[in-house]
Amino acid sequence: VHAEYDSTHNRCPYSVECNEKTKKLVVKGQEISVFNERDPAAIPWGSAGAEYVVESTGVFTTLEKANAHITGGAKKVIISAPSADAPMFVMGVNHTKYDNSMNIVSNASCTTNCLAPLAKVINDNFGIVEGLMTTVHAITATQNTVYWS
Repeated sequence: VHAEYDSTHNRCPYSVECNEKTKKLVVKGQEISVFNERDPAAIPWGSAGAEYVVESTGVFTTLEKANAHITGGAKKVIISAPSADAPMFVMGVNHTKYDNSMNIVSNASCTTNCLAPLAKVINDNFGIVEGLMTTVHAITATQNTVYWS
């Protein structure tokens, strides 16, 4: 199993194996279900015991698309990207507006989560008239890897 090696964190200090019988990843004796599905509705979240699913592919970012995880048996879905129609929450900014009846929510973007809490504190205490920020990170699901002129 190659999962025990990581180019950044080096070798995993725990045993990492694959149980050929159950088709599960075993880390430090704990079995973990692993799925390889293009359609989230085909992932058996319910039978795997998953209640909360973090949708971080960057593909299923609308309520309709993320609902496929609910169809697969998940109880709640947290989209880790901005969404066109799912309610968005940022801890320390508007998380108190969350209602437990919401089954699909967005945690906004990594940029929003970095900037919004700090901007809220500054704005609440001093006010912000105008701002500018720059984000630099690796390629995302919505970017092309090759740009053609």
